[in-house]
Amino acid sequence: MNDPRIAPISRKTFISKAMKWLGGIVGLGVATGAYAYGWERTWLDVVRITLIIPGLRNRYKGTKLIHFSDVHLGHFMGTNDLQAVVAVIQEEHPDVICFTGDLVDESISPLAAAVPILSQLQAPLGKFAVLGNHDYRIDQQKSVREGLTASGFEVLENRHVVVTKNGESLYIAGVEDVLHGKPDLARAIADIPEGENVILLAHEPDFADEAAKHPIHLQLSGHSHGGQVRLPWIGHLVTPPLARKYVQGLHRVGPDQMPVYTNRGLGTTILPVRLFCRPEITVLTLQ
Repeated sequence: MNDPRIAPISRKTFISKAMKWLGGIVGLGVATGAYAYGWERTWLDVVRITLIIPGLRNRYKGTKLIHFSDVHLGHFMGTNDLQAVVAVIQEEHPDVICFTGDLVDESISPLAAAVPILSQLQAPLGKFAVLGNHDYRIDQQKSVREGLTASGFEVLENRHVVVTKNGESLYIAGVEDVLHGKPDLARAIADIPEGENVILLAHEPDFADEAAKHPIHLQLSGHSHGGQVRLPWIGHLVTPPLARKYVQGLHRVGPDQMPVYTNRGLGTTILPVRLFCRPEITVLTLQ
């Protein structure tokens, strides 16, 4: 028996309401896409962290380290965008600059224009870099390496350098890309004296599980883009291989709680959008 309190809905009314709901959903999707592409994708987030490194030499306490990653030049990331990022980094007056890979996306054609822009970066303790999987994937890693070197970066592939400040040392090491290179951490840190402070650059953050077995005091990584698209209460939807455990931000790994910081990167890949996952420059103050 029909309930007289419930008014019947005609087919025409039902279709009309359904179309309004559908229109609202489509409109929300279009607005979200426009925001993710047109606004957040270029809305740079300068993340500031004070990081305590046990046993850090006194001369290096207060050192300002700038970490950036995953530029992906060419995939909706042009040289004008790179110039804007460089200006922000220089305004921070960093002591040391570290780049953790994926300078290019699918082509090395933007490299020539990028070199004079990256050359503007200045840091009294040096500029250091490793390559990422996209730098290898296009089989042009030699050109990317040469471009970074021409820009004043020390490219660390399974090796380390020592930075000296008023007689005290800090070691910065790097490994080849884990996915497409031949990473050799033992070689990268060979002959570093026991008890010295070591910062490791490794493109893929999940390499921290291996790094934590060695006397590494901090690992800096990228690769994940933080997921690039994140949803409230859910977080990232998809991340690439070797970026599924330490997706973004600061983590502690291993029995000695080695810190690993995963930068969300600057550019995008596959889809030129970011949602609840702004591009990032990290300012680490070491203590």
